[in-house]
Amino acid sequence: MELSRRMFTQLCRLHGLIQLGFISNSNYVAKKTILVLFINDRLVECSALKRAIEIVYAATLPKASKPFVYMSINLPREHVDINIHPTKKEVSLLNQEIIIEMIQSEVELKLRSANDTRTFQEQKVEYIQSTLTSSRSDPPVSPLLSGQKTQKVPVNKMVRTDSSDPAGRLHAFLQPKSHNLPDKVSSLSVVRSSVRQRRNPKETADLSSVQELIAGVDSCCHPGLLETVRNCTYVGMADDVFALVQYNTHLYLANVVNLSKELMYQQTLRRFAHFNAIQLSDPAPLSELILLALKEEDLDLGNENNDDLKERIAEMNTDLLKEKTEMLDEYFSINIDSNGNLSRLPVILDQYTPDMDRVPEFLLCLGNDVEWEDEKTCFQGVSAAIGNFYAMHPPLLPNPSGDGIQFYTKRSESSQDNTDLGGNVEMEENIDQDLFSDAENAWAQREWSIQHVLFPSMRLFLKPPAAMASNGTFVKVASLEKLYKIFERC
Repeated sequence: MELSRRMFTQLCRLHGLIQLGFISNSNYVAKKTILVLFINDRLVECSALKRAIEIVYAATLPKASKPFVYMSINLPREHVDINIHPTKKEVSLLNQEIIIEMIQSEVELKLRSANDTRTFQEQKVEYIQSTLTSSRSDPPVSPLLSGQKTQKVPVNKMVRTDSSDPAGRLHAFLQPKSHNLPDKVSSLSVVRSSVRQRRNPKETADLSSVQELIAGVDSCCHPGLLETVRNCTYVGMADDVFALVQYNTHLYLANVVNLSKELMYQQTLRRFAHFNAIQLSDPAPLSELILLALKEEDLDLGNENNDDLKERIAEMNTDLLKEKTEMLDEYFSINIDSNGNLSRLPVILDQYTPDMDRVPEFLLCLGNDVEWEDEKTCFQGVSAAIGNFYAMHPPLLPNPSGDGIQFYTKRSESSQDNTDLGGNVEMEENIDQDLFSDAENAWAQREWSIQHVLFPSMRLFLKPPAAMASNGTFVKVASLEKLYKIFERC
């Protein structure tokens, strides 16, 4: 006759159902449940008991992790049915539900008392050592639970670059050159620290026209391009104008002139009336600079006449800018003294100085292209002129790499003794080392500024307008998914 539930439970507790048992705690990890079960000193299996123990551990262990349990049970022989399987390994118990419930309670009680502390494993990320060292400290890696598996990413969608690690950029594959950069160039750590610490002033000028211009910039922002700019990785310069950048599994050509021009324009609006200043060591006369810009335009057009007209235009623009000097100094930190000399320029991006060879063009643009009568249009025109001046244009000196070296050679006729049989005069080419060195420094300085000043500032401040999605500023040149499709066909 089967005993009642209460009487059987009391008998089990009185006689000690579990003689010996060991169970794993929550720090143990295995791919399958291991239950070593002895009943009356005989190794057996009990599927119901194994499932019950797994249920208890399911609430404790990480997903897909299984426990280890060793248990020795003593029961009356008549309470153990060994005729479940021909091998006699699988057994069934009399009052099986009550016994399993008791074992579950004991295991759960032990787990609760042993689960006060947990041990977690941390994954350490080691970056490849590169010639360029990053001063930015590596972000802490979030600890993974013991036994937790990360979701496997398909190889055709795997992003293999990190914006904080320069090892994947073109510089890692190029032989470094020794460029004698000016002493005024700060170290990489100083620039990055300055870019991150500098934030746009929260209070701009209380002018509704400026607020409207800033609101227009915010409303025209393209969300897709904003995400790309915030999280892209700089790869290197593809040519004089386009840089290669990677975003996720896509490779883009980015027009650094357009991007820098837009960034400088937006920064001019957001720093309106809150500029630091660049003090010129030698004040430059406006009239001479504007006249120089006019002559350069005529050289481009092949027209060198009308010198009197150029002088009158230069004089008119000089008088106009002298009239506006108070406004330019207060709002844009552009100082013109009473003698008509330019003595101060604004700082648009910290640790960046514009190409001073473009000052004449900038002053001519201020005089000719700005509509001074309407306040909003005036501020927009001045900001656009500043943005164009501070944009990272290619240097005026031709690029000395590749075919550009021909612009830095001196040709001299050798003596007639060196003439060849055909009567052609032998030409000896010698590189103008001083000019060549200046050009190398100018181009190296620009590329350094693009990588370490422009792109970090873009990630913080730039809100790319929707027009950049269609005007060629960003051009997708490769996609990892499509490349894998091509390789699969080969």
